[in-house]
Amino acid sequence: MRLLLVEDDSMIGDSLREALRRQGFAADWVRDGQAAESVLASGERFEVVLLDLGLPKRGGLEVLRALRARGDATPVIVLTARDATSDKVAGLDAGADDYLVKPFELDELLARLRVISRRQNGRTDSALAVADLRLDPATREVTRAGRPILLSAREFALLQALLERPGAIVSRAQLEDRLYGWGEELESNAISVYMHQLRKKLGADLLHTVRGLGYYAGPEKS
Repeated sequence: MRLLLVEDDSMIGDSLREALRRQGFAADWVRDGQAAESVLASGERFEVVLLDLGLPKRGGLEVLRALRARGDATPVIVLTARDATSDKVAGLDAGADDYLVKPFELDELLARLRVISRRQNGRTDSALAVADLRLDPATREVTRAGRPILLSAREFALLQALLERPGAIVSRAQLEDRLYGWGEELESNAISVYMHQLRKKLGADLLHTVRGLGYYAGPEKS
């Protein structure tokens, strides 16, 4: 999942971005409302925006209202110290999908991100499965025929991206977008390497390459 973090506090922003990256998220970070609006209006795609309200140059509510005025339905979770009911109502009425008051536990934010992911993919259960392969984003456990399999953060993120749309071909560019943020070093064959590692750990029968198009998870297509 690729996220845009909009946070002006350097300590909070840096620690949150690194915590999210350790969980396998691609987290890009801007530090003021003007920069956030510029990025969001540029056409870059994010699956979720984590938005502070008390921002320099342009307030978070203004950024949110401009986003919705453009017809952009990207989910937004407000992360703010403003805990008054009136602030929560204003944020939600401006188009926020969720509202989380600082300080908060990372686990709570991760749970709310999983809710948004389920909603985006039309699911009610957080676990993803194809045949006997199962991935649980809540516990970060992966099993094959009931046997636990240990994956790195990148391997987990790649497998999750494929299992969210079983049978659908996901392009290399789409996967790179999901796994990498700004400034992260990306080898040209990184996705191929991770797919090779996943096949070694999980077996090759459920993870397939479609030459020139991308990859998919599920039974092999005839």
